[in-house]
Amino acid sequence: MPLHLKRLLMLGVLIVLLFLLLKHLLTPVSFGQFGHYRGKAIDEIAAHQVKFVGNKACVSCHDTIVTMKNEGYHSDLSCEGCHGAAYLHVDHPKLEKLFKPDSREFCGKCHSINKARPEKAVTQQNIKDHHPEDKCIKCHNPHQP
Repeated sequence: MPLHLKRLLMLGVLIVLLFLLLKHLLTPVSFGQFGHYRGKAIDEIAAHQVKFVGNKACVSCHDTIVTMKNEGYHSDLSCEGCHGAAYLHVDHPKLEKLFKPDSREFCGKCHSINKARPEKAVTQQNIKDHHPEDKCIKCHNPHQP
């Protein structure tokens, strides 16, 4: 075998051995415990702080708004679906304010015309033509539309 092929073969073997060594050193111990995943990832994710607190946390301070929402078309929606995660607001209500959506684009995420969305499920509007000069909340109370 020519010398240049021997050198190339030795370099190839060296690269494969280096790869196997690095794979062994860098692969987490729990990898493969539950298929092609790290087993400890489940514990790491479970240790994250819960960010959504649910509608029950809103009732203690915003009972009239929650009652109004529960009587309207948005009764099956979560408060945090529109206002964002409320975990900081619940702990520090004066310091942490929730997002108050008022843009046409925000309402349009659910209410703009979409052929794939059943018409009876959600009221659909052409938000470009339906009173384009006004914000939706000028005429519609989002808690009881």
